[in-house]
Amino acid sequence: QVQLVESGGGLVQAGGSLRLSCAASGVIFRVNAMGWYRQAPGKQREWVARMSNDDNTSYTDSVKGRFTISRGNARYTVSLQMNSLKPEDSAVYYCNAEVRRSVVDTSRDYWGPGTQVTVSS
Repeated sequence: QVQLVESGGGLVQAGGSLRLSCAASGVIFRVNAMGWYRQAPGKQREWVARMSNDDNTSYTDSVKGRFTISRGNARYTVSLQMNSLKPEDSAVYYCNAEVRRSVVDTSRDYWGPGTQVTVSS
């Protein structure tokens, strides 16, 4: 099994910053990519940012220039630096990893339990 654990959520005022971190562990042959999604109350989960295993990054338009995804120092870790936060960024943020568990396995999505980010106006 593969486990993902997020940390770093919390309450911040508009214009402030937070840093989320995620660590993947378990039976892992290769991580193709790691990324972040978020889900606000009453809304569908939406993709936020992604980093591939060759360090290519991509972002949803609403966070470009404000959020930065980066690889952590430890293996299978990723962080999301969120600056200039807005109330509309409030959501539960989920870490996602695209993982192959063995050389014959296909890539599958794994998810963390989520961490709450609340931005007050």
